[in-house]
Amino acid sequence: MLVIYPLPQIEDPGCFWVTMKGCGPFVVDEVAYKKLNDEMNQFYDKSYKDVDEVKPVTVEEGQVCVVFSEELKCWCRAVIKSVMYCTDQYQAECFLVDYAKYIFVKSKDIRVPLEAFMQLPYRAKKCRLYRTRPVTLRIDLCEETAKIVPAKRWDSAATWYFQNLLKATTHMKAKLCAVEDNTFDVFLYVMIKDEKVCVNDDLVSKNFARFEEAEGSTRSSTDYQENQTSLNAESLPVKIVSPTLAFRPVLFQEKIPTDLGTGGNMCGRNSQTSNASCVFNCELARKKFLGPNFTESYCWPSVARGCDVVAVSYQGNDPFIYIPPLLTLLQLESCYKALTNKSGPLALILCPGWKKAQLVFELLKTYERCCRQFHPMLIILGQNKAAASSVKIQGCEVIVTTPYSFLRLFEHHNLFCRLCHLVLDEMEVLFSDAAEQVFTILDYYKKATVSEEWEYSPHHIIGVGTHWNKHIAHLTKEFMNDPYIMITAMEEASIYGNVQQVVQPCVNSERIAVLLKILDFTHSNPQKVLVFTNSVNEADVIHEVRKYLSRKVFGSFLIVLEVLQLSYVYDCMQSLGITDATCVIHFSFPSPRIFGQRLHSMSDNFCNVSKSLMDQEHTKARSVILLTENSDCHALGILRFLQHAEAEIPPELHDFTAKMLEAEEDKKFSRPLCAYLKTFGICKNRAACPDRHQINMQMDIPQNIPDKILQAPGYVTILPLHIVSATNYFGRIVDKQKDQYTILAEEIKEYFKNPSNKISVKKVKALAFYGLYEKRLFHRVQVVEIYPKEEENLFFSVKIKYIDEGRTNQVQSCQLLHLPARFQCLPPQAVEFIVCRVKPIDKEIEWNPEVTHYIHHKIKGKPHEAKIVHTLGNTAWVDQMVRVTRLSELKITANEYNVRSEILSTGLGIDNPEHIMQLQKLCGHLKVLDHTESLESLTTGLLCERESFSCLGLSHRVRSIDFCFR
Repeated sequence: MLVIYPLPQIEDPGCFWVTMKGCGPFVVDEVAYKKLNDEMNQFYDKSYKDVDEVKPVTVEEGQVCVVFSEELKCWCRAVIKSVMYCTDQYQAECFLVDYAKYIFVKSKDIRVPLEAFMQLPYRAKKCRLYRTRPVTLRIDLCEETAKIVPAKRWDSAATWYFQNLLKATTHMKAKLCAVEDNTFDVFLYVMIKDEKVCVNDDLVSKNFARFEEAEGSTRSSTDYQENQTSLNAESLPVKIVSPTLAFRPVLFQEKIPTDLGTGGNMCGRNSQTSNASCVFNCELARKKFLGPNFTESYCWPSVARGCDVVAVSYQGNDPFIYIPPLLTLLQLESCYKALTNKSGPLALILCPGWKKAQLVFELLKTYERCCRQFHPMLIILGQNKAAASSVKIQGCEVIVTTPYSFLRLFEHHNLFCRLCHLVLDEMEVLFSDAAEQVFTILDYYKKATVSEEWEYSPHHIIGVGTHWNKHIAHLTKEFMNDPYIMITAMEEASIYGNVQQVVQPCVNSERIAVLLKILDFTHSNPQKVLVFTNSVNEADVIHEVRKYLSRKVFGSFLIVLEVLQLSYVYDCMQSLGITDATCVIHFSFPSPRIFGQRLHSMSDNFCNVSKSLMDQEHTKARSVILLTENSDCHALGILRFLQHAEAEIPPELHDFTAKMLEAEEDKKFSRPLCAYLKTFGICKNRAACPDRHQINMQMDIPQNIPDKILQAPGYVTILPLHIVSATNYFGRIVDKQKDQYTILAEEIKEYFKNPSNKISVKKVKALAFYGLYEKRLFHRVQVVEIYPKEEENLFFSVKIKYIDEGRTNQVQSCQLLHLPARFQCLPPQAVEFIVCRVKPIDKEIEWNPEVTHYIHHKIKGKPHEAKIVHTLGNTAWVDQMVRVTRLSELKITANEYNVRSEILSTGLGIDNPEHIMQLQKLCGHLKVLDHTESLESLTTGLLCERESFSCLGLSHRVRSIDFCFR
């Protein structure tokens, strides 16, 4: 909560000027302004004998200047609003940016501002009431009616009432909700006759204003949700920096404050920074960037000042939280003069995987065009040591990589000599997948920055993410110096605040009895308890409970009724303004957003991890959830939240959610089999995965697969044609004696040689088969989807699948050719092949494009000998897959390469011995109808031989089993 003082310039509720005091955001101590005022007076009164040197050559509207105020008897910073020319001189109407006053000054009293005098933000802050919009009374003379409707400007009565309200107040506070175009959107609270009044609510209740609907906001719904759950973020026991960069005077707003270190280190400025930052701002504008969201408004100034920062928000996986201020900071070359004699990067950005690192690197390259060249490098290294030693980092100032890759690089390069900025992107994922590696890097960084030379250079750690956990708490205590912790997700703030999460299972009919048991206080332990309900009937019942308890309990007990209509626009909990509750009881469970707002009512009792437990006298806050049989839609969410909070989970919840997860899997029964399960044998996030993770007999029995898979011995010849990833391909099985598709392809080619047979399809049907001429070849294709026809186009687009290759494409309908029925008799030949027992390194879930490109170039369109060990549906697992070269003159064959070994040789893949075992486990519950063999023989029929190919001429005895096991 910010303490504010109104200035004379009060136009209406949508435009009034204040000064801010306290220790909240956007606040600068009044002592600093007094010092600035003294320095300006001394400079302009005495320092310059020749006045012409500090007088402006021209004066224009919008120009920033320093003027002398006859009323205030001092020099003031100002913005020129208009210029009036007289016979011998001119007068200018100026707005005093520190006093919110309009004055007229003569040309002789106008001076050029020095840069040193423009570093402090303007003292006068322009404010407006948050989401409070004007209304007016519209009278319809024809219908003789009058109604209140939205208006474009404030009614004079509303303005008069608002101005008198501010004049009568004895104390004024504001909650900052958003910042847009240098205007602060606030909830305004005033004290009138010892009564606290919310001005926003007061104007609405008196029909002077209305609350703007969420659709009217210029921000996205995600930003709106973040703002709503974060309106009172300043009341958390978390330190927030005063963002001096966010609202710098227009002339110098691109410059960075001089204090760039956590210990007050001073750095010089580069005079070229302003121009570079202007271009940077233009690039942001070109990409239609409207301005920082709520989290960015807090985070950017802290990062730009060189402070240790931890930011947890719903958008914590967005690298834009730290990239703009980090790039701005890197422009100040003078800050790094003490490190010029050394080599190495200035900034290190650690990402949880190659895909996120690629995204961050592309953003840096985009905005590098607008800044000083800092030559960012994306470094993803495998286990091949030769690759790590060959990396050249000379001249590179920013490295984007993963923890594993960085440590491999560190074995061959000294990377901490100049490392000033360490960024942990998606830090909760980093700590989950690579905690040991991240803490190793942090230890090296901490040891490298203890020398005296670092006292004069900026150095800080930036951690951003979506969740708080114990590793982040350890990060702030052991590796950060007085960090600024910003948490705008209230559920995560409750975990930070060590709120005790309790789940009380009960039958719906026994909730009152359980509630009474929870509320059984003793006189020595009074508590302030809030009971939240979702319906009027529940509130009435609990009201009777309150009456009963009031006769015997000396504590505070408050029932909060949440009605859907209220919470949709403006939740009633925020109107109450309660932040000091010690216990919250969820009599009925809400949506996740409202759950976070409920927890905020205990924010005064949140613990502060940055302080020792001895320094905190807070009563531990407690959140109690009554879990009934009607809570099925929330059970999974409750379980995940409790697991994240490391709270005690009752067995009933485990059992209940296990059944729910099983039911959720049953809903996916008609979905395709999970690609991760097929490719690696495991899916890391089954709950969020949209595909199924169990066998569907109808879908997984071979369909449209050539009999060659069912009848062939262990080894077949496969022709990969479409490479999806390093281990996943689509192609055909080739018959060495008489390949039916080769014969069909020749027949189709001969048929379409006759121009009269190339008949374009007039009416395209979904799932129908057609011909397509592409790159001198004719293909059989199936229409998967028909897109709507655009008005200006004669033809429409269709999505097709090449049924003999497996790939998809989008073509024009006019390209499709009529395909005779005789060419459709042969079933689709495309089969999905998966190479077994290999997976990406470093716990990645997707193959690096480098290894995929390498395998694509090596195997596409070339026949390979493969051993099929298992099939499901249209998928065949191979172990091994070898390219064989036949030397006809010598009548021998030679193995050119093994695909699995080639993947391992890149250093980007490792052995996955459990792959086939997981496939066995997946198929362990299969029951094949009318099958003569037992389940045991079915699962043991899955061949998982590990022997390599020594000579493919050897015969192999393979037992053929139904359902395509080999």
